[in-house]
Amino acid sequence: MRRERNVAASMLVCQCNVITDNEIRQIILGLLKEDPWRIIVPALVYSELNKRCKCAGCVPNVVDIILAVTEEYHLQMTEKPAEPYPVHARLSAMRRKRPGGRNERRSTGHRAA
Repeated sequence: MRRERNVAASMLVCQCNVITDNEIRQIILGLLKEDPWRIIVPALVYSELNKRCKCAGCVPNVVDIILAVTEEYHLQMTEKPAEPYPVHARLSAMRRKRPGGRNERRSTGHRAA
């Protein structure tokens, strides 16, 4: 039988920085609301908390929380479909704005092999 999680209770995930799982969940949800397809890693979570990972003993737990929250978020998104994120269009626009054309310092006819 599955035990229901007490929403008010929070678990201490990082003892070095005194960070709870609720704080981590809020950061992850905020990052996912900005960009639902963003890849979230523990370093990004710590950066958003203005902390740094000291002993790295908490990293596996942070990864588990990231996976769980991301999965829950995307399951909720399937209930209300959103517009696809225009990654290709944004990358093409960034390439066009890049100054100078080719940035390689070799002639067009140069071959590596």
